[in-house]
Amino acid sequence: MSVGIVLAGLGDIALSAHLPALARNSGVRVLGLVDPDEHRRELARALLPAPAFADLAEVLDDPEVRGVVLATPPWVTTGLIPLVTATGRFVLAEKPVATSVRAAGVLAELPEPQRGLVQVGLTYRHDPAMELLHDWITGGRLGSPSLVRAQIYDERRDPADPAHAGRIEGTLRHGMPVVHEGAHVFDWFGYLLGGPPDRVADAWAVATRPDLPAPNLCGARLEYPPSGGQGTPTVVLAEFGWLTDALPRCEISVLGDRGHALLDGQSFRLELSTAAGLEQVAFEPERTTRCFDRQLVRFVDLITGASTAPAPDLADGLAALELAERVAVLAGESPR
Repeated sequence: MSVGIVLAGLGDIALSAHLPALARNSGVRVLGLVDPDEHRRELARALLPAPAFADLAEVLDDPEVRGVVLATPPWVTTGLIPLVTATGRFVLAEKPVATSVRAAGVLAELPEPQRGLVQVGLTYRHDPAMELLHDWITGGRLGSPSLVRAQIYDERRDPADPAHAGRIEGTLRHGMPVVHEGAHVFDWFGYLLGGPPDRVADAWAVATRPDLPAPNLCGARLEYPPSGGQGTPTVVLAEFGWLTDALPRCEISVLGDRGHALLDGQSFRLELSTAAGLEQVAFEPERTTRCFDRQLVRFVDLITGASTAPAPDLADGLAALELAERVAVLAGESPR
């Protein structure tokens, strides 16, 4: 039998990724599309005809709704997670789940049964490229990783699309790019390097224009425990950037004494260079399709009981948020 799911929040990521994934999954019935903006509801219904609502509360009385995908802004998501889980329904919540650790306090205090209903949308953790890179690191293909560089650049400012720039500037009012993008990236580092960092050594932030509500470029130097608990720490240099007319390449580089791995941030193609030569790995279909499809399958498995625990879970989402906020504070920004 198919699982009844509602999609709440019909912004860019919902229409370009969540909604197509829902439409492709034969085990899902979309019972509602929710957004306060009538135009966004019309755009969504043009892609997938389903009942549309202005308020999530309008659909929570339907007993056939078993799960809710929250593709809402983080300053909205925080209040919706308890609302949905209090009804016993499962939630797949886009990252970050809040704009600050303080705001996320209501989530940290959720009773354990409700926490077990929440899968956090750290979507690209599900990519097979991330799994393979993890295997290369833990299997010793690189030697002990010594230096990781993460250049996370997204949301290019397009002069022909001022509406997009306006939405991203609105997001900046709720924190620097590290607060929003860092949720993904710090979750990846925890997965790849075996846990949280020992410390955030330093951080920085720069605004490319004085009229921006917060710095749009920022970064940090972090130190992670050495592989196997012995040796020198793994140094991570991470930088994040939005809203310039041109952007550097988005990529993650992992360098060890025996090899170098490079993950393309757009396609998630992988390269491994060692003394034995160059190994290149690509995956099909394209990254967004495969990640959102795999994420949704795991959410459906959680709802049906095929899996007993969400992955990533709320603790993963809160840990990534806490680390992102630590970087932002060290860079000079107060929590929002």
